[in-house]
Amino acid sequence: MRAPRIAALPLFALSLALSQASLVFAGEPAQVKIRDLASVEGVRDNPLIGYGMVVGLTQTGDSQQTVFTTQTLANIMQRMGAQIPPATAIVKNVAAVFVTASLPAFARPGTQLDVTVSSIGDAKSLEGGVLLLTPLYGADGQVYAAAQGPIAVGGFAAGGAGATKQMNHPTTGRVPSGGRVERSLSFDFNRLSPVSLVLREPDYSTAGEISSAINRDFGHAIASARDGGRVEVDAGATGMANLTAVLARIENLTVAVHRRARVVVSERTGTVVMGKDVRLGAVSILHGGFSVQISTEYTVSQPAPLSNGKTEVVPQTEVQAKDAPAKSFEIGEGASIDQLVAGLHNMGATARDVISILQAIKAAGALDADLDVI
Repeated sequence: MRAPRIAALPLFALSLALSQASLVFAGEPAQVKIRDLASVEGVRDNPLIGYGMVVGLTQTGDSQQTVFTTQTLANIMQRMGAQIPPATAIVKNVAAVFVTASLPAFARPGTQLDVTVSSIGDAKSLEGGVLLLTPLYGADGQVYAAAQGPIAVGGFAAGGAGATKQMNHPTTGRVPSGGRVERSLSFDFNRLSPVSLVLREPDYSTAGEISSAINRDFGHAIASARDGGRVEVDAGATGMANLTAVLARIENLTVAVHRRARVVVSERTGTVVMGKDVRLGAVSILHGGFSVQISTEYTVSQPAPLSNGKTEVVPQTEVQAKDAPAKSFEIGEGASIDQLVAGLHNMGATARDVISILQAIKAAGALDADLDVI
């Protein structure tokens, strides 16, 4: 009979109320379309960035100490025909910002983009501001889009005389459909040969299922799995002249996907996400609580009369230690996550306790799943 493994755990004295979430995945293979599993290699979005100015703020913009804001304002005014010395510009209704956007793979001139505006100075809020015309550059230094328009901020900041209230991040906002594509990417989609499908989550069995499904649908071998993350398709062997039609047919095929056993935990929020198909080895869990409290009180020591002594403040330190009885339970070989969670709840473990326990179980070799800490 196999002896249970023991996971050594630290002692806990936590009283935080943390959230715990549990997602349930089916143990049987899931039927998923290829479009949800893979993308075409070379077909992707491209990041854009630009430097611009936001105007129309209500005394919540950059201060005069933000030198680049006043310099940019002076340059803009100069192009408009007004000459102002940058050192004398005291305007709190403007703010310098970085503007970012994502250029889609098949964007053409005139395509609208959503842009994100972020303050880079000491502005308090971008609420009510308008982004001036800003060119957006790609990684090659070329201008691919331009952005302008009113900013939508999902928060606010208000206050005065030392009392302030802030909701969300008022120094970051969006300009919906505020960007316009000015130049398309020099990318010839129809010259992709061979076409490579890149899996979003590399897996050997999934790559094999995708190649098999494509070959069955076209009636002969046109696809092959090169590794766990890439499937090559010979588009010329399909007999179809239009590559878009080939990929449209491929991406709507359905394949059987075997979900990987995985547990994801977040120590920042105390969230635990566990698949129901995760299995555990035989393990014994010991969970207890130990807390130490140290308190110091100060008393005044008075000397006796005519003793030439001095009045002193004497600290008195008191140490209290509490050791709660340990709670334990055992689970058998092949137990499910539901049994583990139920046992931990009966022990009174919090979500953060569960995270530490799962890490200890993984270290003991009794967790048959990937443990990802984010």
